[in-house]
Amino acid sequence: MLVPPWLEQLLTSSFFTICRTHGDAARSECNMFCLDCGGDAFCFYCRSSRHKDHQVIQIRRSSYHDVVRVSEIQKVLDIGGVQTYVINSARVLFLNERPQPKAGIKGVPHICEICSRGLLDPFRFCSLGCKLVGIKRNGDANFTLEARNEEGNGNGNGRREGSTTATRMEEDHQQLREGSQQDMYPDTPPPPPSSTTRRRKGIPHRAPFGT
Repeated sequence: MLVPPWLEQLLTSSFFTICRTHGDAARSECNMFCLDCGGDAFCFYCRSSRHKDHQVIQIRRSSYHDVVRVSEIQKVLDIGGVQTYVINSARVLFLNERPQPKAGIKGVPHICEICSRGLLDPFRFCSLGCKLVGIKRNGDANFTLEARNEEGNGNGNGRREGSTTATRMEEDHQQLREGSQQDMYPDTPPPPPSSTTRRRKGIPHRAPFGT
């Protein structure tokens, strides 16, 4: 099976609506999805009561589009071939394609095979949704981790992409570490001018004596 049964439900679900059961609570946004149940999105409180021991991933937002962290989704899906991004110090990927004006793809070295969106790196797809379309159309990719391990990355494409992603993530982490150290340990300011040397007083002048 090239596509997990819950994936299409994930890609068509509406997130960040208000939970009908916990609408008055502080964390009532439906931004979670259960891989075991494969139902609709739910909130933090629903997870605690109904999906406590299930596989759950959290959906986040970037510029009004749904994203998921790579560290979460790569545990259950082969995300090879999908462009990833660093947003708010975390590497993420988009669930579905994003509209892009035709004029926006001119001069872009890499584009998505499905929606022609410009990409930063030599990946095949801009999102999980576009990879799903590519699998259904061509059948030359998959989402299952088992299939990827059995293939052994024979065509070299998955290995290069995985290696590139891992290298890029390590570079990002290194930059974050360096940035954190710079914030925690700022340069020591120069000492203020010494005030121990007193200014020498001038010679006092007296008024002349009267005659």
